[in-house]
Amino acid sequence: MPAYNRLARATMIALVVVPGSAWAGDFAYSVFGSVEHSDNIALSTENPQSTNVFVPGVNFAYRQFGSTLQANVVGTVEYLDYSNKNFDSQLLGTLSAQANWSVIPQRLDFTIEDDAGVQPVDTLASNAPDNQQQTNVLSLGPVLHFQFNEATRGQAELKYLNSYASKVDDFDSSRGLGAFRVIRDVNPTTQVSLNVEAQRVDLKNNDAGPDYTRNEFYAHYVHTLRDFDVDASLGWAYIDFTHEPSASKPMANVTLGWRPSVDNSFSLTGRYEYSDAAQDMLLQPGQTIVDSMTNVPTNPLDLISDPTRGGINTGTMVVDSQVYLDQSVEGTYSYRGDRLSITVQPLYRKLSYLNDTTFNQKEKSGAVSVEYKLQPTYFLTAFANYQHLDYTNIDRTDKTSRFGLTLSHDFTQRWSWRVAYTRQIRNSTAVQQSYHENEFLVSLVYHR
Repeated sequence: MPAYNRLARATMIALVVVPGSAWAGDFAYSVFGSVEHSDNIALSTENPQSTNVFVPGVNFAYRQFGSTLQANVVGTVEYLDYSNKNFDSQLLGTLSAQANWSVIPQRLDFTIEDDAGVQPVDTLASNAPDNQQQTNVLSLGPVLHFQFNEATRGQAELKYLNSYASKVDDFDSSRGLGAFRVIRDVNPTTQVSLNVEAQRVDLKNNDAGPDYTRNEFYAHYVHTLRDFDVDASLGWAYIDFTHEPSASKPMANVTLGWRPSVDNSFSLTGRYEYSDAAQDMLLQPGQTIVDSMTNVPTNPLDLISDPTRGGINTGTMVVDSQVYLDQSVEGTYSYRGDRLSITVQPLYRKLSYLNDTTFNQKEKSGAVSVEYKLQPTYFLTAFANYQHLDYTNIDRTDKTSRFGLTLSHDFTQRWSWRVAYTRQIRNSTAVQQSYHENEFLVSLVYHR
């Protein structure tokens, strides 16, 4: 069953008995039509193909934070039609959906999370239109809450998870997750918890790797002040593979945030933990759906009215079911002024696969974006991304740069246009994997 049909069916089953009044939230959408010209649509080394791509699409967002239902949904659907007909037209979509239904207030919840995106079929090949696929990860199940005393409470969870890729069945899996948590509010700004999780992973393709059981025990500490916050998880993880050696290591996931002023903010996240592609697409261990929505803008239009938004980017994830050790450090600096906004994001990441080490990699990357309000309705945006990726076991290095400029204009309350230029360059030590591309884009957007 296709991923979107599974999500719709699960959502209907879970929420069909929720009173209609519980759905009274905020909904926003934008409809766009774009014409894109690329001088190397297949990102080829020696045989660039020039083509036009006609892209109608829609962005949508839904936000609800009521007593019975809390929900946060953001998505994009677009249709791509290639003028040179060397590639088939395709319908692509992304979806980030989180919902929490309070079946019995403060006692029993039912949670749903779904993440759909577009990822490469072959990560080692260039990102041509025929090297794209839909992926989807769905998680749903009940959460039982109980109170020990005024400051201490318990939480028991039982979830079913399903991962699916449209072209690579190595990603497909069914999972069962059980968790038990003891949470204590130390004071109004500090919370600690002890967490035990057990997850069973069964792969759909027997050749994709071994099935396994993943057990984790960790402490979670959250400290939130006006200008500074800490979110830290420390513990131990054990993975028991079927017919493969087991693996066991300490785990740590720490995020520090600092807001020295209203306009400036810093964050730093470090990870040392086991993960896999499907796990990376969902919430971090111990995070609840309600927690994940506390910093989301109340108006869903804020999520889709960004003048640079309007298309779907293909990810860079290796789409399989292999488990890896993630050792990474990621920083973010943001400045938000009346006219000028700046974001800087450096990243270092090392992935060490436990069974098939083909994709062992080290990544050093950085991203910068700058938006300047020329006039109240005119916006100029520039961005630059750089990635240095070493595949350590196949002796391959890719150096990829991508930069561009966008001008947009809100010429009425509902209508806007934008023009954009993007250039991307890859230098690779692999044969026939270097390329360069120039892309021009014109879009008309209606939003409400």
